[in-house]
Amino acid sequence: GAWNRIFGLLFIDNPIGTGFSIAASPQEIPRNQHDVAKHLFIAIKKFIKLDDLFKTRPIYVAGESYAGKYVPALGHYILTKNAMLPVSNRVNLAGVAIGNGITDPATQTTTHALNAYYSGFINDKQKEVLENLQKKAVELTQIGNWTQASNARDTVVQTLLDMTGFVSVYDFRRLVPYQDYLVAEFLTNMEVKKALGAKENIVFEACSDVVEDALTEDIMKSVRYMVDYLVRETKVLLYQGQCDMLLNVVSNEAWIKKLKWARQREFMEADRKVWRVNETSAGSVQKFEKLSHVVVLNAGHLVPADQPLNSQAMIEDWVLDRGLFAD
Repeated sequence: GAWNRIFGLLFIDNPIGTGFSIAASPQEIPRNQHDVAKHLFIAIKKFIKLDDLFKTRPIYVAGESYAGKYVPALGHYILTKNAMLPVSNRVNLAGVAIGNGITDPATQTTTHALNAYYSGFINDKQKEVLENLQKKAVELTQIGNWTQASNARDTVVQTLLDMTGFVSVYDFRRLVPYQDYLVAEFLTNMEVKKALGAKENIVFEACSDVVEDALTEDIMKSVRYMVDYLVRETKVLLYQGQCDMLLNVVSNEAWIKKLKWARQREFMEADRKVWRVNETSAGSVQKFEKLSHVVVLNAGHLVPADQPLNSQAMIEDWVLDRGLFAD
């Protein structure tokens, strides 16, 4: 199910301070999406310079979860910079893909109660409690009290967990959380570090608390306006695991409905078609022009981990404009 079966694949530890990347000080860590995008743009430009063949190759930017901000920010930054650069010096952006992303946090936060209620996980009384907590998070966002708004969103999520007894908000089916610690253990191995060219004394963390603290005031800020721009200029893929209760299908559709795009109405009226891989149902695809939305069956927050073969088929067909992604 690897995504590099027929494509070249580059992983970037982002923002600075995550993974094997090193921040000279906490002050160097980005605190907003503009600075995140600026750093990524510099990294990609340096990578392209490594080989003349890279200059003409199409580049697709993909990420999941909080990359629901990083990906639009980088895509928007690339297109804005390209407009000021000669053709020979541009980044050949061909599309962006976001999996189970946080992109328009306030809008997405308003969907938890209804999603859980109509999925049968909470009752009317619990729904009302969640709705009141959601309202508080949105109100704090609207007045720009970013830290308190983020804390209020955390309260919504924790309350949902307490009400339902979910082991993980990332996948309601799970009896144990995702074992992402195995990735950290693998990347802590000295032989692996040596093969990757990473410094031996650096400790790989799946998530950095220091970086999270730096981005606290960014969490509830929306980048939907960046997607407004991207969907007019390049291909956009939005995909969700069906069983994610945090950044789920309903929350994604809520902000898609708010996109400011001339073809918005046509997209909303487009059929959601059954998507099959090897003649077996894998989910659904809704597409119009440059925008595609995929629901992946039997997957949670980490779609490639839950459905490796189906997610591989999805990304390959989307990039190559095949199957349900064909124009």
